[in-house]
Amino acid sequence: MPPQLALVLCTAFVLFLLHLDRKQALTVSRALWIPSIWMLVVASRPVTRWFEPEGPRADAGGQLDQLFLIVVLLLGMFILTQRKVRWSNALKEYSWFMLLIGYMLVSIFWSDIPFSSFKRWIRELIAIVMALVVLTEPEPRQALESVFRRVTYILIPFSVLLIKYYAAEYGVRFSPWSGKRMWIGVTTQKNALGRLCMIAAFFLIWTLMRRWKGRDMRLAKYQTLAEVSVLMMTLWLLKGPEGDYSATATVALSGALATLCVLQWLKRHEMNVGANTLTAITAILIGFGTVTPMYGGSVVTYFASDLGRDATLTGRTEIWADLLPVAMRQPITGYGFGGFWTAATRAAHDINEAHSGYLGLLLELGFIGLFLVAMFLLSCSRKAQRTLAHDYDWGSLWMGFLLMALIHNVTETSITSFTSYPSAVLLFLAFSSTAPSSCAMKISRKVIHLSNTIH
Repeated sequence: MPPQLALVLCTAFVLFLLHLDRKQALTVSRALWIPSIWMLVVASRPVTRWFEPEGPRADAGGQLDQLFLIVVLLLGMFILTQRKVRWSNALKEYSWFMLLIGYMLVSIFWSDIPFSSFKRWIRELIAIVMALVVLTEPEPRQALESVFRRVTYILIPFSVLLIKYYAAEYGVRFSPWSGKRMWIGVTTQKNALGRLCMIAAFFLIWTLMRRWKGRDMRLAKYQTLAEVSVLMMTLWLLKGPEGDYSATATVALSGALATLCVLQWLKRHEMNVGANTLTAITAILIGFGTVTPMYGGSVVTYFASDLGRDATLTGRTEIWADLLPVAMRQPITGYGFGGFWTAATRAAHDINEAHSGYLGLLLELGFIGLFLVAMFLLSCSRKAQRTLAHDYDWGSLWMGFLLMALIHNVTETSITSFTSYPSAVLLFLAFSSTAPSSCAMKISRKVIHLSNTIH
């Protein structure tokens, strides 16, 4: 098939999927496209990289990226001004998160690159603004589902397109270390594509499972078939070329699906989740992720061969051994938010991330920052557990995403910034889940169901 024809067909399929989303997202405003577009960029690649595939790194960015972020921030602030957000309520509701963001800002003072650190902190502020735009929608949970659908419906099909028909320009790269062929799709690297796929796969499976159990209505013809098709694409992307898949993303997705299945089994047997069970699991995973680099990943490497990886976890244990002594030189406060990965440290260590979100936090924010992040994650766990009492499906989705992120950060890095896709998902969930489902939403669904019955 000619690439041009494939592009036309893929675009038509994506537009059809977005049409389905519009039928499901009855109460969302057009303003929701602002956080949706921001999330699309976060989950794929910086704007500049679409025009310069080998252009600036994601954290460096170019003028086009800076212009995009400025426009998104201004539009987001304008929307919040019109909706009259009560900032005092936000500060009270998300106290641990606000303490963390405040500490990130203060830590800039001891960063070696304070101006760059401040610019990176502004990106965290943009993430907060985008989350608040979703929160101030008439039905925040429906709005967030719409954001997830839009990201999945757009990025998954176009990733397949780029890999199959635009491989040389965008969709495929070769590893600088092993020389292996890597699928990257709409992202910038294999692991980023893995993150996109694990989140998309879990959301689609959660959606299809809920519909199968009769708790989510099919509002359009071929909707289920279309979503199953996107799920098949997602799993194909996750598999990778010749089995060169993202092991971390696969394990994290498996953990999230296991959590979802256990929670559904408990609901079916009318068994309640223990008051502190999910919080204890969250704390254990945070502790496990923190000590893993300190002990050379001995527990994780035990399963490496089963996942088709070597005992070094593709060099991760060597990276941890190299970075851990550096982190212990400033263990309490770290090197400042966004202040460790300078051009000099990148060149000295020949890497640009710690391949451990917990070690990455120690490097930038020290044990103080790690503690604040842990408290934010634990607060998310407690809120997710409370959500199970009045909206079991939504609480299951939140808990699955949370455990997925915790597992993923054992050997990858995403919790050091809320501008990475997994952490942005948690931030949006944390903000949007505080608003209970409205009666209007329930009534609208009954009206739609009645209308479909009549027709």
